[in-house]
Amino acid sequence: MDIGPNIRIFFLGVVMALSLTCCERDSNDPIPNVYVNFSIDLNKIEFNSLGTLGGSAIVTRKTNNFGSRAAGYDNNGILVYRSLNDEFLAFDRTCPHCYAERESSVTIETEDSFSQEAICPACGTVYSPDMNGMPKEGPGRYYLKNYKTRLDNGRYLTVWNNR
Repeated sequence: MDIGPNIRIFFLGVVMALSLTCCERDSNDPIPNVYVNFSIDLNKIEFNSLGTLGGSAIVTRKTNNFGSRAAGYDNNGILVYRSLNDEFLAFDRTCPHCYAERESSVTIETEDSFSQEAICPACGTVYSPDMNGMPKEGPGRYYLKNYKTRLDNGRYLTVWNNR
């Protein structure tokens, strides 16, 4: 019995399933991709809150002269968050619900640098940075747009995407 064709069919099915999964994931992220690539020095005073679990900082095009590579979509900025699991997460500050429903660019806000919530002032959706930007209250159903992070030498945090 020749199992060669069966293996090829199996692998073809796996490749198709993976490609559909990737496409489906992209459709769940309504915020358009923009170029993001910057590093912050966690020892600088404006990022002191990131030294504590649950701390956050807002990075914009004006922060440390990063320009548009730190601006996120429509210059709304990026929320950098140190999770309670001691991971650094980065989110675009554009509300995905407002963008998906009305193509409106609304900036989410945090109460302070130790807030466990990010809130859209327009639609009232409350997002949880500690749960990967998941909406936990309000009409929103999309997660906040995530960016990749990497910590180097325990001090320099790089945030980027693949655009």
